[in-house]
Amino acid sequence: MPTVEPNRDTRILVTGGNGFIGMWVIRTLLEQGYSVRGAIRSLEKGMGLRDYFLNSNVEWVVVKDFYKDGGFDNAVKDVDAIIHMASPVTTDSEDPDAYIKPAVDGTLSLLKSAARVGKSVKRVVFTSSCAAVIGPVNKPNTIFNEDNWADESVRITEEKGKDAPDLTKYRASKTLAEKAAWKFYNEHKAEIGWDLVALNPSLPTLLDPKKPHQLNASLATWWKIITKKDVSDEELKQTYAFIDVRDIASAHVVALSKAEAGGERMIISNALTRPYATGAITWQETPTDTLAAGNIINSLQPKLYASGILPRGKPDLDKTISYDYDGSKGKRILGLKYRSKEETFSDTLADFEARRWLEKPVE
Repeated sequence: MPTVEPNRDTRILVTGGNGFIGMWVIRTLLEQGYSVRGAIRSLEKGMGLRDYFLNSNVEWVVVKDFYKDGGFDNAVKDVDAIIHMASPVTTDSEDPDAYIKPAVDGTLSLLKSAARVGKSVKRVVFTSSCAAVIGPVNKPNTIFNEDNWADESVRITEEKGKDAPDLTKYRASKTLAEKAAWKFYNEHKAEIGWDLVALNPSLPTLLDPKKPHQLNASLATWWKIITKKDVSDEELKQTYAFIDVRDIASAHVVALSKAEAGGERMIISNALTRPYATGAITWQETPTDTLAAGNIINSLQPKLYASGILPRGKPDLDKTISYDYDGSKGKRILGLKYRSKEETFSDTLADFEARRWLEKPVE
């Protein structure tokens, strides 16, 4: 399939552009020389975006119903590629469909519009998640790759319904949406003019909110566990895999111009593979090295712990790395070198300090 090279005459449609990752993707597209069309649900929702990207090569299109068949028909006209990121991360409803229907219906609505537009669209980059990859962890250091799917989360959500954990419902929504995308693509690729790329990033860090309560869901978890005293032992023992949001944005943009990315599913995570998976970390001190988030932060900013601004952890808790992701395929195809956890954490802390969020212990 043809690739989509950066040019001011090359227009990329971005859905979910007002989200945390979306704004970084738009910014990176513009820096690389693309033109951008951002899809927003209302002019009110786009006000902040228009101010942020003022005098940039961005146009905005209102799509009132992301989930209705035909809703994206006007948005996809005269675009060369699409980056689809719009999907619910949190919801006030306990109903699993509050996660699943918007994710699946929004994806299919967009792909159907892209199929109707003719041959102008050359590539669709779909933002999935490692939430659609992770399965049961049956032994320490379980490694997940692109062959894995979070089918267990789908099964639990179907069985328990509203009583399923919110994270499980979210994982089910990401799994079902990505599978729907691949099913549509494989059934129609003989007649459509575009190919599909699915990117599965792990938790992004780095930020652009005004207040801590405005943090996106993944970074809110980072903020809570690093800064709060009332964190449970179970939360402190959990394993997390990270990726810098700037690297996620770069992966989306590079995926437009790499021919070999077409038709591929790729994990985007700063994980190292066998013999020992050093990409994922816990929040606690680990027995053999300094993979723990708290240890990294202490090495970067010891004054934050010495002054009592950040609460110390509990190094006596279990420190086992439960799982990690094999990110080698994405690195190989896209040719990216991801930022280290030290660089990401350092820049995130610097951003927190610049916003004066770390001047006293967090309540």
